[in-house]
Amino acid sequence: MEYTTLGSTGLEVSKVCLGCMSFGSGDDWMLDRAESRELIERAIDLGVNFFDTANVYSSGESEDILGDVLADYDRSEQVVATKVFGEMADAPNRQGLSRKAIEQELAASLDRLGMDTVDLYQIHRWDYDTPIETTLRALDDAVRRGQVRHIGASSMWAHQFQEALHTSDRLGLARFETMQSLYHLAYREEEREMYPLCAKEDVGIMPWSPLGAGYLARPHEQFDATTRGESEREYGTPYDEGPGSAEINERTRELAEEYDATMAQIALAWHFENDYTDTPIVGTTSVEHLEDAVEALDISLSASDVEYLEEPYHPVPVFGHE
Repeated sequence: MEYTTLGSTGLEVSKVCLGCMSFGSGDDWMLDRAESRELIERAIDLGVNFFDTANVYSSGESEDILGDVLADYDRSEQVVATKVFGEMADAPNRQGLSRKAIEQELAASLDRLGMDTVDLYQIHRWDYDTPIETTLRALDDAVRRGQVRHIGASSMWAHQFQEALHTSDRLGLARFETMQSLYHLAYREEEREMYPLCAKEDVGIMPWSPLGAGYLARPHEQFDATTRGESEREYGTPYDEGPGSAEINERTRELAEEYDATMAQIALAWHFENDYTDTPIVGTTSVEHLEDAVEALDISLSASDVEYLEEPYHPVPVFGHE
C-alpha cells in the first residue's frame, strides 16, 4: 500500500479508500454483515486505512457494520469518513443541513460507528434551503466539541464551494478540507473549475465512482450485464453517454491487454498518475476486485499512455450535483 496526505488535514490515508455503500441491505447487490466483515478485514490486511461511508447507506447499516469491524482494530490507525444530508426518514428534520439535522444525524452516526469522534464529516450535497453560514457554524461547533476532526464537502458547483470557503474565512469557522465528487476517465468535468479551485485552496480530492460504476471495468457492450450496472442505468448515470466514452473504454481495454492487467486496474492507475486525485473511493462487493485495486498501485502508466486514454474525451453535461 502507498499513503498520501489528504489536503490540508495532515491525515495520512491509503491511496485506495474503501467505499462502504455496498454494506447493508438496501439493494440486491449489497453485502450482508458477514460478507462486509470479510471485505473490510481484507482491506485492512492490504494496508487500507481510509473508509468512506454515509448515514444514508442502507439507512445507517453501513456505519453500524463498519464500526463493528473497526472496533476489533487499533482505532488510531484508521481514518473514517461519513456524510450527512440525505433523507433518513419521511419526517421533518431528518434530512438537509440545518443545525438540528446535523446535530441529530452526527450523534446517530457516532453511535452507529461506536466512536466518540469521526475523522472526516462531509456534507453529502449542497442544501439550497439552509444558508451555508448556518451549516458551517453547526459543523464548526461539532469540531470544537471534539465530535469531528475535519469537515469536507461533496458534489456541488465550484462557485458554491468558493462561497463556503470564503464564509469560513470571513467568520473564522472550520473550513472544508476535502472534496468528494464524481470523476473518472469518461467524466472529467470537475477539471474545469472545481479541481483547480481545490488545488489552489489545498483541498484534498477523493473522487467517487472512479470506475464509472463499472463502466470502465468491462467492455462497454457488457455494461448492463451486472445488477449494479442495471441499477446505475435506472438511476440515470451518464457514464456511457459521452461522445468519446466508447472509445475511452476501448482504449482502456487495449492498454489492459498491453499491461497484462484488468481494465479496472488501468482506470485506477490513471487516477494514481493524476495530479488532482489524492485517493479514489473504491466501492466493491468482491475481495478479488479489492485486491486488484490495490495491485493497480504497481502499474505506472507512461505520459503517452495517459494522453492516449484522455484524448477521446469530449464535454458532457454536469452530473452528480443534485
